[in-house]
Amino acid sequence: MLRIMKYLSKAEIGQMLIALVTIVGQIWFDLELPDYMSDITTLVETPGSEMRDIWIAGGKMLLVSLGSVACAVVTGFIAARVAASFGQRLRSLEFRKVESFGPAEMSRFSTASLITRSTNDITQIQMFITMGLQLIVKSPIMAVWAIMKIAGDGFEWTLATAIAVVILLVAIAVLMALVMPKFKAMQQLTDNINLVARENLTGLRVVRAYNAEDYQEAKFTKANKDLTDTQLFTNRAMAVMMPLMNTVMNGLMLAVYWIGASLIDAAALTDKLTVFSNMVVFSSYSVQVIMSFLMMSMVFVLWPRADVSAQRVLEVLDTEPLVRSGGDQAADVARIGGNQTGTVEFRDVSFTYPDSREPILEHVSFAAERGQTVAFIGATGSGKTSLINLVPRFYDVSAGQVLVDGVDVRDWDLTALRDRIGYVPQRSVLFKGTVASNISYGDDVRDGAGGVADSVANDGGNANDGTIEATDDRRERVQEAADVAQATEFVNRMDGGFDAAIAQGGSNVSGGQKQRLSIARAVYRDPEILIFDDSFSALDFKTDREVRDALAEHAKGSTKLIVAQRIGTIMNADRIVVLDDGKVVGQGTHRELLDNCEIYRQIAESQLSKAELTA
Repeated sequence: MLRIMKYLSKAEIGQMLIALVTIVGQIWFDLELPDYMSDITTLVETPGSEMRDIWIAGGKMLLVSLGSVACAVVTGFIAARVAASFGQRLRSLEFRKVESFGPAEMSRFSTASLITRSTNDITQIQMFITMGLQLIVKSPIMAVWAIMKIAGDGFEWTLATAIAVVILLVAIAVLMALVMPKFKAMQQLTDNINLVARENLTGLRVVRAYNAEDYQEAKFTKANKDLTDTQLFTNRAMAVMMPLMNTVMNGLMLAVYWIGASLIDAAALTDKLTVFSNMVVFSSYSVQVIMSFLMMSMVFVLWPRADVSAQRVLEVLDTEPLVRSGGDQAADVARIGGNQTGTVEFRDVSFTYPDSREPILEHVSFAAERGQTVAFIGATGSGKTSLINLVPRFYDVSAGQVLVDGVDVRDWDLTALRDRIGYVPQRSVLFKGTVASNISYGDDVRDGAGGVADSVANDGGNANDGTIEATDDRRERVQEAADVAQATEFVNRMDGGFDAAIAQGGSNVSGGQKQRLSIARAVYRDPEILIFDDSFSALDFKTDREVRDALAEHAKGSTKLIVAQRIGTIMNADRIVVLDDGKVVGQGTHRELLDNCEIYRQIAESQLSKAELTA
């Protein structure tokens, strides 16, 4: 928990120092109250005392109480303010860090866990700062201060208070030993219930298709029961704390009055009033001591979950991505590459996933010149997707080099490298917003064109709909990209056309429509390199051909890397690379590979007729 405090800003540390002063002030005011109570008791019991003196003492006591209230209000306000701003910063830092993660880091943390870490875990940290930091500072100071004030007022009373404190400490230690492991497990169980719920919602169609509602409900019930049982155990254990505190406090008060009665009975007539006054003061201070330990017990309730949550958040913040931006050479890639543009070259590339022992690619070499179309084909698991993921540096090679524009991708600035690439993933992804906002997604001029930044300013910061107000130039580019992807026809049929809403994940459009919008998004960027990872699989043959013809015309200056399963999609490529078990077993044109590559010929024969093969 202490390590995460390094993310506090200087302003927040300053506010916490002010809160420390107000806490000390509150303690001082609280511990002054018994003295005024003693004065009032003495005045009341002394014959001949004037009512005016009692009112003055009472007025002072009231002012001290108001001072304590004022300090408490200021402390609470500062604690809530610091907790809120600190939580906001942690969420932003965590989101920014997750955005820098590659597939290797994402496989380490599940999506459900990352959601929990940025919501529930940070809420636990905020709760601890709001309440725990006040208690962790206030309790020991008040306890020590109160003990110092009562230490010399009577050995018997002091001994009774010490016994009560020891009983409380033993009880707290036993309870913490019981509940600490449960608190640590609670966050993992929260992850698990989030995972099960998310999995069920994501795969709802499959669940219904297989009538697996009962199976999914059983999974959720088990996850829910595990979390509920753990929470019930901790809540029941901590529920013992309050009755125990009240019992000890009432027992101590009884002991103080019983001892006081004995002392008053044994005292001389002239000393009885002094002993009685001391008893009143001591009873008040002893309550303050017990209350201090009660507040410390509340710290022990909040600390374990907050500490576990802080460790989980720090795991994310301390994770360094395996793929980092290039060093000093990043700004000088044009000179290093000899001013090449749109070229991609693999030089004896081998690649092994971080959590795997066996290489997925071995000694792969090929080159793609500007404007060429290079296709990759092979059996499932042959390494096609892994290969093209090395170009935008989702992973780094284990051996060899991948060069873009004549420069090793590891020497590129990541932003500059990916700005040159239009990428269409194997699984099409759309974002909540409009058709236009999805096609122009990631446009570096969106803020200047009245996009997300202006939307936030106009509606008070709510840009969740993802809409982008397009200029005429942008609309023209969006239209052109949609035309190339053969998406204009179905977009025009949608309510609102290019301003039609796209649901989260693109759930309101079909698979083929999502694929065409993803292709349009890549084309919109007008990149040097276009990467298509099996991005035509959901298209019918006619649309597939129309998209490829449009790409050949519109993006003739772009280098195109295409992963495909259909021979018809790639047979006109300038170069076809055939992969088998991570190795290149053939390169050349469609006709050349039919003649000299057995694996390619087998794939072609399984998909094409004899007439098509000989054409």
